[in-house]
Amino acid sequence: MTTDRADGSLYTHVQNGVATIEFGHPASNSFPGVLLERLCKALDECSENPEARIVILKSEGEKAFCAGASFDELLAVTDAESGKAFFSGFANVLLAMRRCKKPIVGRVQGKTVGGGVGIIAACDYALATEAASVKLSELSIGIGPFVIAPAIERKAGVGALAEMSLAPTEWKTAYWAQEKGLFAKVLPNIAELDKEMELFTEKLASCNPEALVEMKKALWEGTPNWDPLVYDRAAVSGRLVLSDFTKNALEKLRNK
Repeated sequence: MTTDRADGSLYTHVQNGVATIEFGHPASNSFPGVLLERLCKALDECSENPEARIVILKSEGEKAFCAGASFDELLAVTDAESGKAFFSGFANVLLAMRRCKKPIVGRVQGKTVGGGVGIIAACDYALATEAASVKLSELSIGIGPFVIAPAIERKAGVGALAEMSLAPTEWKTAYWAQEKGLFAKVLPNIAELDKEMELFTEKLASCNPEALVEMKKALWEGTPNWDPLVYDRAAVSGRLVLSDFTKNALEKLRNK
């Protein structure tokens, strides 16, 4: 557990076969690099914990689920190497979610942008509220959702990836996301979401743990190329973030 609000917070606990990982950050649950590293570590620990049969991934509060990567750290990128390292943060998380032996259930209570959409897509099952709109805004600042694209394409298809990424200022509703496969169910509010989460995860955790591990493997079959792919994509983003277009776009956002 950590309570350093500058870097965000992350809590993990296991009860009745369910491991819950809860992350938070004052800036709409965005992810600085340190918090991404902590999330990777927590996922790996839950994967090896014999008391955990499934994992719930959730964020703090009642508003945004995740605002993506840290804007301050994005502004601090000065060269291609640091750019690749910055974008590799979400690559590391996607790979940790893939190698986690336990099914991951996402609880999505609000809006999600950029890398957060990749995290939703990498969950094996996700429940959301009607407020859980999604958006990929990267192209509007001269980069692209390259690192998370494999996760979105795997879950929702190339068409949905194109529809989101090529309309970077447009929010897609939770029901749109459900239709595309990002969400399994959409509930009217947080109270109903938590009720459904409790019922669903209790039933899932009661299943044969060996079968759950094998099901996780089956769901991720055909993704061994992700290891080099997501880091190659991080390098592309790290190069593009240094472009004049992106520098100007980020400066405008900073001055708003």
